[in-house]
Amino acid sequence: MSRKLTLIIFLLCLAWLIPTRAQAQTPVVHAVLFYSPTCPHCHEVMTNVLPPLKEQYGEQLQIMEINVTEQAGAELYQLAITAYSIPQDRLGVPALFVGDAHLVGSMEIPSWFPGIIEDGLQNGGLDWPPLPGLGPYVETFDATVTQQPLTMGDRFALDLVGNTIAVIVLTGLLITLFLAGYAYTNRVTLTPWPAWVMPVLIGLGMVVAGYLTFVETTNTEAVCGPVGDCNTVQQSEYARLFGVLPVGVLGLLGYVAIGIAYIVKMKADEKLAKKGALSMWWMALLGTAFSVYLTFLEPFVIGATCAWCLSSAIIMALVLWASTPMALQAVARRHRTRAGRA
Repeated sequence: MSRKLTLIIFLLCLAWLIPTRAQAQTPVVHAVLFYSPTCPHCHEVMTNVLPPLKEQYGEQLQIMEINVTEQAGAELYQLAITAYSIPQDRLGVPALFVGDAHLVGSMEIPSWFPGIIEDGLQNGGLDWPPLPGLGPYVETFDATVTQQPLTMGDRFALDLVGNTIAVIVLTGLLITLFLAGYAYTNRVTLTPWPAWVMPVLIGLGMVVAGYLTFVETTNTEAVCGPVGDCNTVQQSEYARLFGVLPVGVLGLLGYVAIGIAYIVKMKADEKLAKKGALSMWWMALLGTAFSVYLTFLEPFVIGATCAWCLSSAIIMALVLWASTPMALQAVARRHRTRAGRA
């Protein structure tokens, strides 16, 4: 009897020790992210890059987020700059410290961090980076505490000037859609635009959409200019339709299709020319409507504005304006033809 009791106690102890030991040996990767709540690139990383990684690795990935707009966070970031000997051209947030690596920006972090996680887990995990003054943060770190999601107002405030311009463009797009639709449905007589305007607009649209296609398909940083943050927009989940087709490619195909319709309108016989004019108008209408959707996303969902995207939206709206008199003329000729046959 005593032997059986001893065996049962032994088995119970063994069952308790095995999972405890296995849990103790579970590798964990620790990282520190410095961010600013007014930084669009930080918003992109914290909203679209890190959450899928946290979901994938669970408790094996611990990321401490430190706000550099707070005095303690700013002081710790300065200590990190000194400890890691970070050069001037690599300063800024979002800045991720993991092991002995320092990643900066919304392009480096998604490109390199997943591989560092995999390597770290395969080699037994990575402890907290050796940042001076990090100890008190580690003692109070709670992996279950996450940043509150930003409201539309918070996102708009991330780039006040750029997002204000986006809202102005958005308003213009909506007005253009309304007036063009009203003119078409009510057969309003409009003065045709000069013949050179449409090919120039289509050419400009192809150049802008072609550049965006290059940026989105090669993961190249866009040249944004003094207003807006093109790279945050281009690196967001909304830069690809259904997560697959780059929006720049879709825009380029749209301008090419409008160009073909314009050539048909100008060079084909009367019957095909009518179809070309109407096709051009409907494609421009859909393109402008899609631009409304994309332009709304920039200030209110993404929190950043892309000057190239706004340029493409304005060009598409102008194409709609310029094609409306052509479409009205095509409709009028079709009605006259039907009336003559009657």
